[in-house]
Amino acid sequence: MSRYLVGVDVGGTFTDFVAYDRDTRALSVWKNLTTPDDPTTGILTGLARFTDGADIANLRVGTTVATNAILERKGARIAYVATRGFRDIPFLQRGHRKHHYDSGWVRSRALVLRRDCHEVDERLLASGEVLQPLDAASVAKVVADIAAAGGIEAVAVTLLFSYINPAHEQAVREQLTALLPGLPISISYDVLPKWKEYERASTTLADAYIKPVLQRYLATLRERLDERGVRAPVALIKSNGGEMSLAAAREQPVQLTLSGPTGGVVAARAVAEELGLKRAVTLDMGGTSTDCSTVVNGQISFTTDFEIEFGLPIQIPMIDIRTIGAGGGSVAWIDTGGMLRVGPESAGARPGPACYGFGGERPTVTDANLVLGRINPANFLGGGMALASERAHQALHTVAAPLGMTVEQAALAILRIVNNNMVGALRTVLVERGLDPREFALFAFGGAGPLHVSELLDEAGVAEAVVPLHPGQFSALGFVLTDARVDLERTIQMTSKRFDADRARAHLHDLISTASADLARQGYQGEMRIERTIDLRYLGQNYELEVAFDFDDFSADNVARLWADFHALHEQRFGFQIPKEAIEAITLRCTVHCQTAKPDFMALPARTQALAPRSQRVVTFMSGSVESPVYAREDLCAGDHLRGPALIEEAASVTVLAPGHGLTVSARGHLQIGRV
Repeated sequence: MSRYLVGVDVGGTFTDFVAYDRDTRALSVWKNLTTPDDPTTGILTGLARFTDGADIANLRVGTTVATNAILERKGARIAYVATRGFRDIPFLQRGHRKHHYDSGWVRSRALVLRRDCHEVDERLLASGEVLQPLDAASVAKVVADIAAAGGIEAVAVTLLFSYINPAHEQAVREQLTALLPGLPISISYDVLPKWKEYERASTTLADAYIKPVLQRYLATLRERLDERGVRAPVALIKSNGGEMSLAAAREQPVQLTLSGPTGGVVAARAVAEELGLKRAVTLDMGGTSTDCSTVVNGQISFTTDFEIEFGLPIQIPMIDIRTIGAGGGSVAWIDTGGMLRVGPESAGARPGPACYGFGGERPTVTDANLVLGRINPANFLGGGMALASERAHQALHTVAAPLGMTVEQAALAILRIVNNNMVGALRTVLVERGLDPREFALFAFGGAGPLHVSELLDEAGVAEAVVPLHPGQFSALGFVLTDARVDLERTIQMTSKRFDADRARAHLHDLISTASADLARQGYQGEMRIERTIDLRYLGQNYELEVAFDFDDFSADNVARLWADFHALHEQRFGFQIPKEAIEAITLRCTVHCQTAKPDFMALPARTQALAPRSQRVVTFMSGSVESPVYAREDLCAGDHLRGPALIEEAASVTVLAPGHGLTVSARGHLQIGRV
């Protein structure tokens, strides 16, 4: 009988694995280097630990394939079909600029070539009424032009006001499917039925752009898993933190745009609930980047306001994660003004930091931590990969010498800079949203996060910090804790003065039934949990607030409660409300969850004999160098207390406990750090 729930997180530097044994309740973790040219190889290399592929009951994978295809412009050649007169929407974009005073700045390149943009004769009014019927002959001409162009691998269709009335888009798809069988087609009504023409077009284009790439990748993954005897169902982690089947991922790959980082936020929510922490801010520091997000009262922060690069919005529902180029592999360099900088460029998996010995010569954050004694060169990846200290010294010398510093001083400067960069990222998800850092616990994970947790605890001004169980594979752990979920939304555009309760009720019913049917079609069974929200704003405002509600019937009393909740939320967020002002309802959305099988983790045993360090070594902190005890995390028991300075080593990470900080081990092994 299959025993293991397996989570796989394919990162920029490492591929992480978590396996939960349902029979013994044991949790195993490991990692190996990512294979960027063929991510499937890295997955199969890690799964080789299973002597019998049939032991795997369920496999959940977070992948960066979709993200990389867009960022590296390695997607498919696509065609774009628009209402006549609107084929230039992908190129006009928005009027805002990334650099207002840079005359040499060039906006992001569209995902489609202009010669591959086509127009059909049709027109809907803003109400959804047909002003000009769809002309079948114009569609036939577009089909002929696409066929004649050659090399088109997918088609994106975005017609005006189709989010209200999808009939014309659906008819175009039917004609394209009939005349160009097998060609993947994305229509905006299926991908993003919301207002704002450019955002809708950009998201639909992204879906079509990566669809052939993801379909090939997923087909190869399934085929190679079958060859290895892994017959378990495979689920892909979506940008909203839920999972979806392979078949569903092939149909809407844009849902995977922010796949990997979501697992850590899902896991942090579970751990925060276990520890009784109501507010958590996550810091996932890996080899390439650092991702930050928040969990408030058990609720993960979501957004649809996301740009995969400046000017290219992808407005699917996703966990609100802010990313900066700060990781263990971030390269330190000196700019033209003679100032030391760190990142955003990363050394990646190959050649990686200089200490990896793979040919890298430039200094990185990992090299700095190694030189300062925070990493044991003989215990990296549990001893599976030896680090070269002399190479790290040589690399750091290249920036230390021009700055008139010693190697150790340069290493400390690198850490101060990268810590400051991460504090900036934390402030974007806290202070800029009106949240007080002093009310939050900092969850530090990723292979590099625990190395910086003590210093960030002080510099970010948070109340306490948590290094959770298996921080180096924490995102993969979140994958085995996630549920299946579908998020759907639709623009409704009504005001409180003329609110059409019947239309709102019909839209909500359609969203809920569509989402529930989608989960059932993917094979998920069991009780469905439904969340409902609506985006509201005062008439004339540019930004909306998301208001949750718990009813399906928009009765007069329920609608009045909705307006009251908006007024209260507006006052909480902005400090005022306008009780008699008209309210505009913009977007109605629902989320349907289906719970999946969850691990039942074992608690740590209580201590029966004194805790002793495995070794000692000199570690350089910001306050100076000091002989510090080194503990193995596997030796810790529930209720243990430690005071800094100290190091807690494990296979995939090291927790650095600075002087003036103390640590307590929770019942299940999470490290809770505070000031003493």
